Amino acid sequence: MTWRGQTLHIVGLGIDPGDARLQAGLAATRAGRTGRARAIAAALEELGIDGSFDGARQFADNPEIVGRTHFARFLVQQGLVKDIAAAFKRYLGNGRPGHVPHQWAALSDAVDWINGSGGAAVIAHPGRYPMSTSEMHELLAEFRERGGAAIEVVSGSHSPQQYATFAGLARRFGLAASAGSDFHSPHESRHDLGNLPAIPEGCAPVWEKFDLIGASRVSSC
Repeated sequence: MTWRGQTLHIVGLGIDPGDARLQAGLAATRAGRTGRARAIAAALEELGIDGSFDGARQFADNPEIVGRTHFARFLVQQGLVKDIAAAFKRYLGNGRPGHVPHQWAALSDAVDWINGSGGAAVIAHPGRYPMSTSEMHELLAEFRERGGAAIEVVSGSHSPQQYATFAGLARRFGLAASAGSDFHSPHESRHDLGNLPAIPEGCAPVWEKFDLIGASRVSSC
């Protein structure tokens, strides 16, 4: 989703994947991704890199959902860069020749879709976003106000110091904490699956919310 011109990742935990409103929102998002992917391919073609759209699609589980990481894998395959990080640094990152900005779903829409499908909305790897302290506080306050549930405190994208920082922010803004390795594939991620420390003490794990959700559903039947 997009917040004040920045692209952020929102995870939906415990969703009903068949929810009609969620499906409609995701369909619109996928359509936008396809347009962006073709624009990235056109930008790379101007640099003399042909066949990147089809090349990126071969790395996508769903050929209709092609993202920058798939283009990065194609660039590595072609020997144009040594690894994924280099692909973003040279071609695909902000300000690079293959970067194409895109307006994703609004924060309010993303949270509403997730909540409406019975899930919990989580801001993924907040330490990756280039924000000032005041901007991060404003984001978390708005996210909580919109019905957001948690932030990823322990992440493969975070340093141990950031674990503590975001644990404090989770407590301050009344948000639960989650953990995720940010694992994409072998040799592309800092941590393997399941190889992360525990959530810091004093944080409410987001999975406790699912116990409460389940209890409320049973009592309402």
